[in-house]
Amino acid sequence: MKILVIKLGALGDFVLAMAAMKKIREAHAGDRITLLTTPPFAGIAKASGWFDRIDTDGRPRGLIAQARMLLRLRRERYDRVYDLQTSSRSSAYFHFLRPDPPQWSGIAKGCSHPHANPARDSMHTLERQADQLKFAGIWPDAPTEPGTAPAPDLSFLAAERPPAQLPYVMLIPGGSAHRLDKRWPAGRFAQLARELRDRGLEVCIIGGPQETPIAEEIARVAGEVRDLTGKTSFADIAALAGGAERVIGNDTGPLHLAAAASARTIALFSDASDPALCAPRGNVRILRSPSLGELPVGVVLDAALAP
Repeated sequence: MKILVIKLGALGDFVLAMAAMKKIREAHAGDRITLLTTPPFAGIAKASGWFDRIDTDGRPRGLIAQARMLLRLRRERYDRVYDLQTSSRSSAYFHFLRPDPPQWSGIAKGCSHPHANPARDSMHTLERQADQLKFAGIWPDAPTEPGTAPAPDLSFLAAERPPAQLPYVMLIPGGSAHRLDKRWPAGRFAQLARELRDRGLEVCIIGGPQETPIAEEIARVAGEVRDLTGKTSFADIAALAGGAERVIGNDTGPLHLAAAASARTIALFSDASDPALCAPRGNVRILRSPSLGELPVGVVLDAALAP
């Protein structure tokens, strides 16, 4: 059989979906599986070893690029598609393949294996996608009760981590620029970093290049820190997280990646997102405050230093 898996992102969503991707590979061990995604996630997908081909034009820009992608999907004549994106965009791909579409697991109207659970939107991503694969017939005993679906395991990304000279804590103080209500204030991260350094722990900070000013603000208060903002690949983040004493950060993609790499993770949540629907799983402690500006440094420090 020729199988297509659709997952376009963002990073945290992609990481969570890797639990379902692994199950799809197990169910189709002898089949050829293609992943349709976007360029940032090709490296993680390739490292997993679960895909025979990875196409990265899942979000084409412009009518010509979109037409080329859709025509390729038609020419490939897939036998089954697992739409893990379940968006209006990915559902539209199904309708383009009419009148003779492949078997389709998703929410597209008229598809062969619809995820017809009316409660799907109130389920955590892991249980929701496990339930989708149950409806698709490849995971009959899928764990769908809250908190029961297995977390993604991306520890293969951390296999080559170099030995650390000092015990260290990784901080992830950034996040989406348009979701500032999901961030613990940089000043609080700075106070936390200073307390950790006073206890003999090194502090490293990761994030995108746009978060370098945050790292610089932390350094002005805490003193010497390892500023790795804009300098790490996803594999680097996983490797660093795997060697850290703790990973502490906002509800953002790199935190999900760290948790999936088996790091001891502290995830900071405000009321801007619901951990019951999207929190990372694994060795994870959730600290939640209606507004993260009200979350005291001492609470996070106690969690960081707990055995």
